[in-house]
Amino acid sequence: MADILAITTPIFLIIAIGYFAVYRNIVPQTVVRGMGAFVLNFALPCLLIRALAQRDLTEVIEPVYLLAYGGGSALVFAIGFGYALLIARKSQPNATLQGMGMSFSNSGFVGYPIVSQLLGPTAEVALALCLIIENLIMIPMALVLGDSARGDGQTLRQVLTKSFINLGKNPIVLGILAGLVISLSGITLPSPIFKAVDMLASASAPVALFVIGGGLVGLELKGLRVDMGRIVSGKLLLHPLIIFALFYLLPDIDPMLQVAGVAFACSPMLSIYPIFGQRYGHEGLCAASLMMATSLSFLTISLALWLLDTTHVFGPLP
Repeated sequence: MADILAITTPIFLIIAIGYFAVYRNIVPQTVVRGMGAFVLNFALPCLLIRALAQRDLTEVIEPVYLLAYGGGSALVFAIGFGYALLIARKSQPNATLQGMGMSFSNSGFVGYPIVSQLLGPTAEVALALCLIIENLIMIPMALVLGDSARGDGQTLRQVLTKSFINLGKNPIVLGILAGLVISLSGITLPSPIFKAVDMLASASAPVALFVIGGGLVGLELKGLRVDMGRIVSGKLLLHPLIIFALFYLLPDIDPMLQVAGVAFACSPMLSIYPIFGQRYGHEGLCAASLMMATSLSFLTISLALWLLDTTHVFGPLP
């Protein structure tokens, strides 16, 4: 357990430093938002380009991983959405947000920094696969479900068209596509360009963690306890368990990719979750759920990695 804590503790210490810096106004929260934009628009896309461009496509596209992580995430989304809509009697946008909160991991800002410490370069491949699933499948699906029920006069076709147009402008998607093109074409990036990409990619993890901490300042955990508890427990317990079960049941792949997938699933929901909440008028629920899940994820990630390391269910960890 000490070895696992040695990996996870520094990650959450940087989150705590980010929180302290903003709480004490050493770094204004507006600056932290700019740092977040830097990660989303530059550092993380460069990380994906580095991960994909340096490898043969057959080393990156792992169908079993895509099926296990993508299918498991879609199943958790369906469970969260269906329960909120049919049993809790929530509106369709609210149910969409609850499904998103349970099944969308903060793979870039929390999952990757932890997994990279544990598994090294394998983490970049796993991150690329997770982001392909989240950005090309999960987010468009959720936006179509949420936007189609807003009653603003848009047809389903208009909603779909708008979603795919926005998808084409997403820096993460553009980074994935650029990396795939470079990998398929066999192009070698000139040394100065690759060095710039590498430097930006290396900045993604620490800056992202600092941003997570700073973004938690001012969020309040009050009201909406039942919905918040459902979302957080779904994210930190149900999502990892289903992903683990699918990796265990489906055909074998690289054991380190299996560990990475479970670790990503243990991460809290994506940091822009409250922005989706604001889109549908439930930003308070999303912000409170994000803060609670981020705070508790230190325990759940550490425990999950310790169990994987102790049981060797996917093989011994490095």
